[in-house]
Amino acid sequence: MAHPVLALGTAALTAAGSAWYLPALLDLRAGADRPRAVRLAATGCLLWWSGLAAAALLLTTPLSWHVPLGAALTGALSGAALRVLAASERRADRREQDRAWGLSPYELPTVRGVRPSAATVGWVTGGLAVAAATAAATLLAGNPGPTGSAVVTVAGSVGLCLLILLVALNRTRPH
Repeated sequence: MAHPVLALGTAALTAAGSAWYLPALLDLRAGADRPRAVRLAATGCLLWWSGLAAAALLLTTPLSWHVPLGAALTGALSGAALRVLAASERRADRREQDRAWGLSPYELPTVRGVRPSAATVGWVTGGLAVAAATAAATLLAGNPGPTGSAVVTVAGSVGLCLLILLVALNRTRPH
């Protein structure tokens, strides 16, 4: 399929997604009036749709299809990572509210941040290492060709998303 046809379809899909990204934009504009979990979910939604819009714009250029694919993949994976983090934040807020109202039958820890487990840090670090090693091996192989470009694009996108997730998990909650 020709790039202009894909660009037009992607732009139409992005325009139709306004039912999701406009309320998310309003949630972000509300700032501290919204809970942190809602703001994280809204940021994830905007990242997803921004990645798709960037892919639509990149499809209008004479670049290879790997570049728009990388933009869409980066937006999708980053958005998904933030949505998972928002769900974790929402659960932590519910547990804190239950504890404050005395609804919880067990004592919760008093730590005020979302701390990743050792397994999470290990998986994210391992994913970053695999993504970096794959990209480096492809680039060092000489003339990577179209398959090598796709591997570098996907590995770079996965590595960037895992890095965003690791940084987001290590941030403390502002209470």
